[in-house]
Amino acid sequence: MMIGIKNASKLVGISVISCCAVLVCTMFLNFYLDISSIEDEITSELSLIFYNAQVSTAKVVCLVSGGCLLITSVVMLMFYIKHYIDTHKKELGILKALGYSNLKIAVNFWVFGISALLGTAVGFGGAFLLMPKFYALQNEDKILPEIAIRFHPTVFLYFVVLPTVGFSLLAIGYAWRKLKKPVLSLLKNDFRTFVKTKKYREEKINDASFVAYLKKTTLRSKKTLTFFILFASFCFSSMTQMSFSMKELSSEMMGAMMLIIGLVLAFTTLFLAVTTVMKGNTKTIAMMRIFGYSQKECAMAILGGYRPVSYTGFAIGTVYQYALLRIMVDIVFKDMEGMPAYQFDVPVMLISLAIFILIYEILMAVYSDQIKKISMKEIMME
Repeated sequence: MMIGIKNASKLVGISVISCCAVLVCTMFLNFYLDISSIEDEITSELSLIFYNAQVSTAKVVCLVSGGCLLITSVVMLMFYIKHYIDTHKKELGILKALGYSNLKIAVNFWVFGISALLGTAVGFGGAFLLMPKFYALQNEDKILPEIAIRFHPTVFLYFVVLPTVGFSLLAIGYAWRKLKKPVLSLLKNDFRTFVKTKKYREEKINDASFVAYLKKTTLRSKKTLTFFILFASFCFSSMTQMSFSMKELSSEMMGAMMLIIGLVLAFTTLFLAVTTVMKGNTKTIAMMRIFGYSQKECAMAILGGYRPVSYTGFAIGTVYQYALLRIMVDIVFKDMEGMPAYQFDVPVMLISLAIFILIYEILMAVYSDQIKKISMKEIMME
């Protein structure tokens, strides 16, 4: 068994996240490099203050947005590799039994880096399409001299070439590490894990109902998916609220761009996470239905535990966007004349929360309804 392009195509979440990260970072870093070339032409004090504010903004956006999305992409890559190995244990165990080394099998995981290539390439190209409008808005009042758009090979190297190579090497290294298991543990379930789980069940099952117990264990066993759902809520909260503030603090283009990026990241990550949760618990759901549990109880056991996580992510996103905008207004642009004061917008937060709750609950209802479509006969015959 070899890992092919079709396996890498499933990592659409990494492509989307890397596309958003490179789109934003390329625009701001390219603008920073181009604006640096006109520093000697700045003569007035007002222009110098504005120049320094623009430079600081570019650095903050690249470090905060790029760093956050890079970490999320790495976590998602490792999750997919672990998920692939867990779902193909027998095939991988057979290859090892036939004499294939861990490294020889792991090298095939380089194709997972293609997901990063697709995302970064689209993001890089999209950034250059938006740059003329972006540059014009950044210098809308003509405070600075004319800023020409230039192509910088280093930007392409940092945001397209290196991420692709880095993700491919990371995929190989992480797969090699996860494959360092005895052949027998790949061919069948690990007995020690079963004993540990059984011991925990005997100790804790009396403290709560089975549905509540299963809800907790689902969260514990899927920590990475919990992170993705929290991240999706965080993106929706921070980007939607920040987009409204950007109309006053920056421009409508920046507000619209933040809103679109936030929604794309939120829906993509949430969709992939919840879909994976459902697929990973089909046997559990089938057994619960056999023992007479209702559809509502099944949904509560598998999906109900993620509701507090999602609302926590929304709260963190609210605090994050407020803190970031306060830093931008009070520190980065503090010397700029005419800069509007920023105050926390409670009505916008409440509207964003209401929309989030509506969308989240509708999505959970849709996935809950899919429980009825799970074929118990098909699951039991596997």
